[in-house]
Amino acid sequence: MPPPVSDAVPAFSRPIVLTIAGSDSGGGAGIQADLKTFHAFGVFGVTAVAAVTAQSTLGVSAVHPMPVEIVSAQIEAVLDDLPPSAVKTGMLATASVVSATARALSARGLDSYVLDPVMISTSGHRLLDEEARATLVEELLPLARVVTPNIHEAQALTGRRVGTVAEMRAAARSLVRIGASAALVKGGHLPGEEAVDVLWDGRDERVWRRPRIQSPGGHGTGCTLSAAIAANLGLGTSLVSAAARAIGYVARAIEHAPALGRGLGPIDHFVPVDPPA
Repeated sequence: MPPPVSDAVPAFSRPIVLTIAGSDSGGGAGIQADLKTFHAFGVFGVTAVAAVTAQSTLGVSAVHPMPVEIVSAQIEAVLDDLPPSAVKTGMLATASVVSATARALSARGLDSYVLDPVMISTSGHRLLDEEARATLVEELLPLARVVTPNIHEAQALTGRRVGTVAEMRAAARSLVRIGASAALVKGGHLPGEEAVDVLWDGRDERVWRRPRIQSPGGHGTGCTLSAAIAANLGLGTSLVSAAARAIGYVARAIEHAPALGRGLGPIDHFVPVDPPA
């Protein structure tokens, strides 16, 4: 006789990680990139869609911010039933959504929070209104375990020029002074043969340098990096280890990017991840 079939539900041991961000119809950035990244690192992704965009490798052609009530309802539905070990935010679009997100994160005490301050698309389309930028600095930045701006976003957040590695280091310190627990300033937009990233946590600095990669893809790198950091924080790794694994993953994903579309293509989320330190 075959053994009886058990009715027991197997235990689920993977952390849950929440992304609150915009949707990218082209699949290379936003919530689509976040979920691919979560899967690569072995965490279960849950979502709250803050905006719907019409975009492809050629750029963003339309943006529809979601009503704040719908965004809040998504966040609360997830937090009530599927409490995450870590959270990341990306494109939030409006000041009301920024405030609603800050209230939800603060009320639940979610401290493994990665703030990706998405403001302008690579093609130049504004993804965060001016009022929302100020609200983000006042309400979300103080909640962040780490904020992950590129040099343009760091400049907008700090009000200071960010065009060299020394200025990246100064911007990271400024972001911590104005509220973040740590800042990872990304130097992918700097000219030169090297790509440089600077992490400052208020006490220690870590700098990553690597040769700049020539690739047909680069769309979604910021979303992917912040999602990878959130996934690793959800797995219980330190911030430095989370950043190192994320940076390595994004570099490989750029290097192996498929030549998709007629513009700046997506990166390859199928590349392997580094083992935990």
